[in-house]
Amino acid sequence: MRMRTTAVATVAVALSAALAAPAVAAPSDTGAGTGNTTAATGTGDHQATRGAMKAAVAAGVPGVTATARDGRGTWAATAGVGDLRTERKRSPQDRYRVGSITKTFVATVLLQLEAEGKLSLDDTVDAWLPGLVTGNGHDGTRITLRQLLNHTSGVFNYTADEDFGRTYFTKEGGFFEHRYDTLAPEELVRIALAHEPDFEPGTSWNYSNTNYVLAGMVIEKATGRPYGEEVRRRVIDPLHLTATSVPGTRTSLPRPSSRAYSKLAETATGPTYDVTRLNPSIAYSAGEMISDSKDLNRFYRALLTGRLLPREQLSEMTTMIPVDATHAYGLGLMRTTLSCGVDVWGHGGGIHGSLSEAATTKDGRHSLAFNFNGDWAGDTEAVIEAEFCGD
Repeated sequence: MRMRTTAVATVAVALSAALAAPAVAAPSDTGAGTGNTTAATGTGDHQATRGAMKAAVAAGVPGVTATARDGRGTWAATAGVGDLRTERKRSPQDRYRVGSITKTFVATVLLQLEAEGKLSLDDTVDAWLPGLVTGNGHDGTRITLRQLLNHTSGVFNYTADEDFGRTYFTKEGGFFEHRYDTLAPEELVRIALAHEPDFEPGTSWNYSNTNYVLAGMVIEKATGRPYGEEVRRRVIDPLHLTATSVPGTRTSLPRPSSRAYSKLAETATGPTYDVTRLNPSIAYSAGEMISDSKDLNRFYRALLTGRLLPREQLSEMTTMIPVDATHAYGLGLMRTTLSCGVDVWGHGGGIHGSLSEAATTKDGRHSLAFNFNGDWAGDTEAVIEAEFCGD
């Protein structure tokens, strides 16, 4: 399934139905020329980024929240609204569902376990989850943990299953009847294994959420604890990521937060629905986490500057597979080469009513994280281009 139409979106496709992009008119901004803004001292004006955020709102995104950090300090801004009913503005402190940005956290934990000698990325999936990945040509004895993390396993992407998409991502298929369903990770894997593999392990590349469901299950098998607990004690707590959480089956967003909106259709016309509340077990370790822009910037800066992984494991994570002319994928980490020649590292994520991006230069000196609270419109890559190339 696709969520967005930009190249990054194709690489970072997370959890949503096939949603195209028309625009509903969002309430106009009222801030000083750029919508709502909150800026810290010691920063530039980020006019290009402000303009790209306003363009997203003009294209139909209800609201945008963004935070950047560079050598001049920390800057934050918002545009549009967080609640279409009340017209309440978005906040720089908004917490939101980050979708597939979860994958970088999961890959980090697996690499930490490798550094501790608890597993090897060259272990097979079957060594940790015996007998689970089998059937319709899938064979867990031939798939390594590394191939899960870099999407070269060939395992079918469960969110591409048509019945799953209709049930959980469309109004007609039953989103409102099923939004609070609890799905076990084994169920998500079974959906994938009902299909043939995309290719033989290690012979090609294709983004599959199933890979990271399996990765989360391996963490649990290797540690004896829920993967979310490992993420918390190994990453969230040490970095003091106070807005970041692994919700499990919790259906609400912590405050402060905005509402999340979707068209719940394979076209981007028609009514806009509030999809804020849902059971994120449909995403599990492929995309269930919640964070805010400040925390995401801190996480990727810490990761890329070696605070979370030894040099060997960070080198493994940043060994990239080319995806297209400007994008490459490592172990839960994407690299994008922008039009001005700057490389940024991070991940994107989409889940019902939420599109998020985090991008950081490899030296950790310049980072950006932002969120759209609508999943059918706007160009996330334009915001990244504006921040790193525009000013």
